[in-house]
Amino acid sequence: MKRTIFIVLLLVLGTSILAQTESPSAPVGGISAYSYDGARAGVEKLKMNVYILGQIYRPGLYVVPDDTNFITLLALAGGPKEDAKLTKIRIIRPKGEGNEPEILWVNLKKYMDTADESLLPVMMPGDTVILSGTIFYAFSKVVDFLSKVAIALSVYNIIVRL
Repeated sequence: MKRTIFIVLLLVLGTSILAQTESPSAPVGGISAYSYDGARAGVEKLKMNVYILGQIYRPGLYVVPDDTNFITLLALAGGPKEDAKLTKIRIIRPKGEGNEPEILWVNLKKYMDTADESLLPVMMPGDTVILSGTIFYAFSKVVDFLSKVAIALSVYNIIVRL
């Protein structure tokens, strides 16, 4: 009887500890680099696909006008999280089929200190912006995992002693 209760408890706790939230994803296969938005107020606009991933509040695929700048893209995505590494933001820019993509590095912190817009790249179709986490973010993830392991071991210890 103890063994059955232990197994059921372990399964319930294990699934709740290891559960992840599902985030919606946009289909990206077969999407063109540009799309035509039509004329609005006499101005014709092309739209381009850009991706933003990592420590950002709303990561994903964004279809934005072709004159969108880096700061506007960050704002559309909800801005960087507090544990985002702002000194080393990576932009992966595809160079066409068969060519290696170009990697650009942006120091957003330096831009915020100087307001020098030359530090910000022009966004291009297919760009992928990646905001990585700080060392504190990695440390908090390790501590979170270890606390879950400690809880599981405590529950196991309690059940064994019954």
